[in-house]
Amino acid sequence: MQLLAAAAEPSNLIFARFQMALSLGWHIVVACLGVGFPPVILIAEALGLRRGDTVHRGLARRWARAAAVLFAVGAVSGTILSFEMGILWPGLMGGYGSVFGLPFALEGFAFFIEAIFIGIYLYGWDRLSPRRHLLTGMPVVVAGVLSAFFVVCANSWMNDPQGFRLVGGRAVDPDPIAAMFNPATPVQTTHMILAAIMVTGFAVAAVHAVGLLGGRRGPGQRAAFLIPFTVAALFTPAQIVVGDAAARHVADHQPVKLAAMEAQVPTEVGADEHVGGIIVDGRLRGALIIPHGLSLLLTGTTHARVPGLDAVPADQRPPANVVHLAFDLMVGTGFALLALGGWLGLAWWRRRDLPRSRWFLRAAVAAGPAAVAAMEAGWVTTEVGRQPWIVYRVLRTADAVNTAPGLAIGLFVLIAVYTLLTACTVYVLRRLGPVASS
Repeated sequence: MQLLAAAAEPSNLIFARFQMALSLGWHIVVACLGVGFPPVILIAEALGLRRGDTVHRGLARRWARAAAVLFAVGAVSGTILSFEMGILWPGLMGGYGSVFGLPFALEGFAFFIEAIFIGIYLYGWDRLSPRRHLLTGMPVVVAGVLSAFFVVCANSWMNDPQGFRLVGGRAVDPDPIAAMFNPATPVQTTHMILAAIMVTGFAVAAVHAVGLLGGRRGPGQRAAFLIPFTVAALFTPAQIVVGDAAARHVADHQPVKLAAMEAQVPTEVGADEHVGGIIVDGRLRGALIIPHGLSLLLTGTTHARVPGLDAVPADQRPPANVVHLAFDLMVGTGFALLALGGWLGLAWWRRRDLPRSRWFLRAAVAAGPAAVAAMEAGWVTTEVGRQPWIVYRVLRTADAVNTAPGLAIGLFVLIAVYTLLTACTVYVLRRLGPVASS
């Protein structure tokens, strides 16, 4: 039996990784909308309340219907993920669940609070005074942010494990609070919450930019574009600052991941910054090189020593090309979105209006999928960059995977489920009709 399990493990690891990647990559988009959409909706409702107009309140009401659909879909995909954690990775959950399981439990409470107040918010239209109705949406915003915070706490622990002792290869003396508030928690949770707001803002604005390009220029359509786009644009500079702090934390706590992010093969003094390129036969090819740039970014000096991939044995290195290209995509897209927000800011400062060029609206349409791609690339950087460890320097991913047969079948079933779920979500959202009047 042990021989059979050992033979099954490599293929199981592949199938488990694909299942987790598919589930997480799909769910994270809907989860971002669950975090970022409620504040955007409340901003629209608050503007309507302050100005006494029906355009913004009607917009908020239509958006709320879409948000309710996305919340229900996110509940389904989130439930799938929770089961997968135990089914696919028993070595992780069985050995370390007592250490880092607390944030999952707290996320459950936040989820139920969010669900309750979403129901009250939807039911309260025309039944509560406008001001009281607005207040019922506040707990939805808080609970959504807390849900993201708690889940990312668990992931930050996997990157910077704390709150236990290893005795004979087993975790003892668990301290869930110390595990939850590990050194990676502040920067990683902030980075994710800001990403969720950006993804929501640019994605929702992209939908309405299509309408503006098609000639629908009424006050509802214009507000439906401006509110989410402005929110996302305002948070983009903060995200770049937090992203820089996250990279510095990685440099201090996961230097091999940073080496993969920067495609830094040799350990060297005065390391260059590499933009693009791939590693072939141990050498980086095709990259734009900024001399001493990496040393300068990390330490403020051009002669700092930066560890490379050669600092650890080959079996402890992540797939550097995947991590490096994902990191470059995330950073490059972030600065492109910053420039797009600046374009709107400049036009608004000059004329209190949108830029007149149709290229701005075309770029705004592209910004929606671009923000999603950047967020997915960030998760690839975080998760693939930690490999081969599922818990950094404590537990290898290969040692945590389920060795029972049948994971391949689960992958194909999951593909079918998410295909159906995607089709149903798109169909229902389209059936809701236009979100903003023209």
